[in-house]
Amino acid sequence: MTDGASQWPLWEVFTQEKQGAPHEHAGSLHATDAEHALQNARDVYSRRGEAISLWVVPSTAITASMPKDAGPFFDPGNDKAYRHPQFYKSPKGVKGL
Repeated sequence: MTDGASQWPLWEVFTQEKQGAPHEHAGSLHATDAEHALQNARDVYSRRGEAISLWVVPSTAITASMPKDAGPFFDPGNDKAYRHPQFYKSPKGVKGL
């Protein structure tokens, strides 16, 4: 077993299955740098043609919300009418809105 100081940095891998589709989190891997992470991601997450595009991001670059922030951080905007499309009037003659 190794300690955290002797392991390579952790990278998060995102894959895109087809053109225009969103990139989705596929997993994590350890690598020495971005190029190494990209090569490892290719070998692990797209070896059977599952992806046409890969993103690798250092785990340390990801900022996440905290569970304790769930209330105020994710409060719905029901009291803010301008956040709803019904608040806005469509100009006459505009089609497809």
